[in-house]
Amino acid sequence: MSQREQILGVDGVVAVTSSNWFGGIYQDPANFFPKYPVEPLSYFAMFPELKIDPDVLEAFARTRTGAVAGRTLAERYGWKAGDIIPIQADIWPKQDGTRLWEFTYLGSFAPAEGEPDAPLFLFQYDYFTEAVADFGKNQVGWWTVRLADPDRAEEIARSIDALFENSLDPTRTATEDEFSRQFANQLGDMGFITTTIMAAVFFTIILLTANTMTQALRERVPELAVLKTLGFSDTRVSLLVLAEAVLLCLAGGGAGIGLALLLEPGIDSALGGLLGSFEISAGVISAGLLLALGIGFVIGAVPALTARRLTIVDALRTA
Repeated sequence: MSQREQILGVDGVVAVTSSNWFGGIYQDPANFFPKYPVEPLSYFAMFPELKIDPDVLEAFARTRTGAVAGRTLAERYGWKAGDIIPIQADIWPKQDGTRLWEFTYLGSFAPAEGEPDAPLFLFQYDYFTEAVADFGKNQVGWWTVRLADPDRAEEIARSIDALFENSLDPTRTATEDEFSRQFANQLGDMGFITTTIMAAVFFTIILLTANTMTQALRERVPELAVLKTLGFSDTRVSLLVLAEAVLLCLAGGGAGIGLALLLEPGIDSALGGLLGSFEISAGVISAGLLLALGIGFVIGAVPALTARRLTIVDALRTA
């Protein structure tokens, strides 16, 4: 906690607040949701996108065992103002050796319109550091810092980390999205897992689509022969086959992108807090369409070449 004033002294830092991972179990281990001891006023000033009633915030700031929660989280468990919320600690025992922490639920907060919900349970840091066993007193898990100029983020991050480089509590400063990704990587190498899954999906798409195009070509060999009989050149027939493959892939890619755009708000709400913001930008859409176009050319190349080499006599024999 002594790092606070040093961080505030760094040029470009305008505000600081702290959080800590509490863990703990509510009723059943399956009832998982993040629980953080925080400093009420500085925390909600740092995250203005979390909308909380001023009276609830004031009560939170002055109630020693007070706690607030995300709106959907409170609705899920039916919490009402004044309820006592028992949390069985798995990391932080109390100073007297017990592990049962009881908090007074005061109210909820909600995200701004159109923003993902935050299923968080927040309680008083002062109560935590007062009641926790000695090894946890005056300790924080991470600092959240607001900068005067976001363009100086990298420079200021280096300055903060340099302050504590040779201390017992060194820091590693990163953006919020990067922090979320690092947090998720504690569950495993999320990049490798995602890449492996997408590689398997990508291979399956190519295999199935290529098989569809090959089968379609076999079924229409006599039709292609008729086209050549009517005067269509080998090149024109092969381009027709290639265009069919490209259009097939672009239609499928467009439908997939459209579905992703519809699901984006829900995915961002469910995973945004864990993996960072989930956003389908114009660049992502363009990359998806280009990938679909590329797949179309890859799977259509062999059927198009086969159609080009097709002779009228051999083709009509298969009719």
